[in-house]
Amino acid sequence: MNAIKNKKITFTLIAVLLVTYFGTSIIFSPYSNAISAIAYKYGSKGSVVTQIQTKLKNWGYYKGSVDGKFGYQTYLAVKNFQSKNGLTADGVAGDSTLAALGINNPSQSNNAQYSSNSEDLMLLARLINGEARGEPYEGQVAVGAVVLNRVRDSRFPSTVAGVIYEPRAFTATVDGQIDAELEQTSINAARDALNGWDPSGGAVYYFNPAKATSAWIWSRPLIKIIGEHRFCS
Repeated sequence: MNAIKNKKITFTLIAVLLVTYFGTSIIFSPYSNAISAIAYKYGSKGSVVTQIQTKLKNWGYYKGSVDGKFGYQTYLAVKNFQSKNGLTADGVAGDSTLAALGINNPSQSNNAQYSSNSEDLMLLARLINGEARGEPYEGQVAVGAVVLNRVRDSRFPSTVAGVIYEPRAFTATVDGQIDAELEQTSINAARDALNGWDPSGGAVYYFNPAKATSAWIWSRPLIKIIGEHRFCS
């Protein structure tokens, strides 16, 4: 009887330990994953905070001093930037916000300036869809190529999201067309651009002469015309 009783106790203890282990894993696993990525928030300090402040100051969101200290003014500036660019407005500069600012997160690999992952693909497709819907397919790919050419150019942010969400860089992010119903051709064009096809001839600018309101854009050297767009260097 004692042997049977001891076995029951042992099995009960094992069951309790297993339930506790898996329950703890379920509860804390998301937390563990969350803290594995570097996010910059109120109280953070360092060179990345300096980059954040510099970008936000250049774009008119931040009025304070660039001191590498994530204080209240930086928090408000980050929150305002997030709100204006369709990001979660929590005042914390995580992966998505850093990417939109064109800043590489040190917690992630820097082996490539951009990747052909699904996030880049779909964001680029949405930009193409908003900017070049109805244009010849070659012209749609060319618009995607312009974004990627900017990623490689030191004058522009170094990520796809950073280039696309740079203030006033693309009409589609201003008028909301980036959120228009996505067409399959836009996805295909984004994929072709990410795979290396550049019908634009290396352009970093393009515009529709029938809609352009900036006199400056006409000063850019013309590379080629595709559909309604002029592609320039």
